[in-house]
Amino acid sequence: MTATPVMVSPPRGRRVRHERTGWGTVLLFLAPALILVAIFLVYPVFSTLRMSIDRGLGGNFTRIVGLDNYISLLQTPSFVGSIVNNVLWIVFYTTFVILFGLGIAVVAMRVRYEATIKAIVFLPMAIAATALGVIWAFVYATDPNIGLLNAILGIVRVGPVSWLGDPSYVNAALIAVGIWGSTGFATVILSAALKGIPTEVLEAARTDGANEFQIFWRIIVPMVSLPISVLAVTLIVNVIKLFDIPYVMTGGGPGNASRVIAFEMYKQDFSAGQFGKAAAVAVVMLILLIPVMAFNVRRFRSSAVV
Repeated sequence: MTATPVMVSPPRGRRVRHERTGWGTVLLFLAPALILVAIFLVYPVFSTLRMSIDRGLGGNFTRIVGLDNYISLLQTPSFVGSIVNNVLWIVFYTTFVILFGLGIAVVAMRVRYEATIKAIVFLPMAIAATALGVIWAFVYATDPNIGLLNAILGIVRVGPVSWLGDPSYVNAALIAVGIWGSTGFATVILSAALKGIPTEVLEAARTDGANEFQIFWRIIVPMVSLPISVLAVTLIVNVIKLFDIPYVMTGGGPGNASRVIAFEMYKQDFSAGQFGKAAAVAVVMLILLIPVMAFNVRRFRSSAVV
């Protein structure tokens, strides 16, 4: 005989309690973070928007001028040039940092001294951007007796070249400094992503007859596409708020040839005393960052990190 299960009902007077979300408790735990976000993010954004529509001469925000600051910026050659320079940084700096970082990460995985290679490549990240600018200012010095690059070119009877004094070369020279300083960061990030690729996938591709070039472009790159996009967003954000390297190495010169958006904000604010226009530049920087961050959020929602 089999025993018949007996259903025991809860005694009368006792009701089963269902857990419900206590919104008061949720808000209590979120309150410290929300307060910090409101103080350090929301308030500064609205305050900057308010200042950007004011004349703001000498720091006195007492005269609303509407969109005059933005119109004046669009008619300022140095501001337009700074946007063009930022675009150059975004295109070349981001592209070459990712390419060099991915290439070094792939090669380092195949040699015995992977840790040593990554440590050497990552070394520039330990140098402050200001010190980085000072070091490379000596490398680019026009005097071949001081500048390392011109001294090397002098061996083959080329130069000396005014790398930081010629508008034709200055942006390329500064971008090269940025690439040298950030490649180590990209190498470490992408190396960690590469180690997440299952070795069985790569071995199966080799068994099917794929060569190393095909494995790289058709397997490795697609499988680390999300880390690459996150890295690209990080680099673009760094470019939009870039200030230290142009300030230390060229001061925005020669003329206004190497100015970037953040440097333009600094000049409008502290040099010209036009705080309203400086706030308008800051708003432009925020507008440029919004689509980048929106892309990053959508990318995270649609993919899984390797």
